[in-house]
Amino acid sequence: MCVLVTMVFLRRTPLLRYVLLSAMLALLLFISSFWLPQGGVRDCGSPWQPCLSFYHQKPEPPWAPEQWAEPDGALSLVKECPGQSFQASHLLLYLKSSLANDKDILLEPYLKSWDQLLKFMESLGPMVSFFSQKVQEKVVLIRELSLRHSAEANGKPAGLQTPEAFGLKTGAYRSVRSMMEAELRADMVNFSYRTDSGCRTLLRLHRSLLWLKLMLEGLAEGPNENGQYKTPGELSRDAYKVALAPYHPWVLRQAAEFVFLALPDRQYFLQLVCVQNQQEATPILHIIIDALMLVHTRTQQLLAERDMLDLP
Repeated sequence: MCVLVTMVFLRRTPLLRYVLLSAMLALLLFISSFWLPQGGVRDCGSPWQPCLSFYHQKPEPPWAPEQWAEPDGALSLVKECPGQSFQASHLLLYLKSSLANDKDILLEPYLKSWDQLLKFMESLGPMVSFFSQKVQEKVVLIRELSLRHSAEANGKPAGLQTPEAFGLKTGAYRSVRSMMEAELRADMVNFSYRTDSGCRTLLRLHRSLLWLKLMLEGLAEGPNENGQYKTPGELSRDAYKVALAPYHPWVLRQAAEFVFLALPDRQYFLQLVCVQNQQEATPILHIIIDALMLVHTRTQQLLAERDMLDLP
């Protein structure tokens, strides 16, 4: 009820909207500074607890991941966009590079994909820092774990290592599978309580990747029967309910509503992929969505093989 009343006021009074959004941003940053538990999925069916079986069972695309057989000329549609930090072409390059031939995910290009996705999120305005801040922390944590392991393996203090020596190319953190095996051997992963392991951190990134993929799927869709498009805020809210809300406490779910209210309009999103209208955007968005789905599906399989989909 409080959220509904606040939303009405936000729409009626621009000044009040600015003040309240600023206050909510401060509150969100305060809330996100604490660790909030993200337990396993409980009974589904409520508005904030939808059933998630549909995406667990979603089939992999009909091409072999290591071949990445795009339609002819597909990637030529994705252009460099001057004057902005997010580049869809770079994102696609890193996603493609992360797919190893042995059904594994290479961590270095996977995390570089997240570097691009963070730029995408940060382009949407300061309110989205509610999400991007926590994602950034997770990307940094996996890199730090790799750095520490690489330093220990080489008998050197971690402080003497450079970012190029993270161990993401040859060490235990070269891939998702090698990271899982190394952390299980070192008892870094616990299935009953939280640990700051790379496996647990990867699971949180995996859920956020689904949120972004579902949001982009909504942007790629056409209008409804009335010729109306859903707003990015509505699409983000729908995606959040499926991908992240089941793992967040009530206060965080309510706070997320203010993030969705502050998102820019659809045209702004289209400009981020260097197009001017929906007709130009749809094929490009589908290329990005297919790449995200490929990486998400394979990561899902790797996590499921080791019963890590519900790490606390």
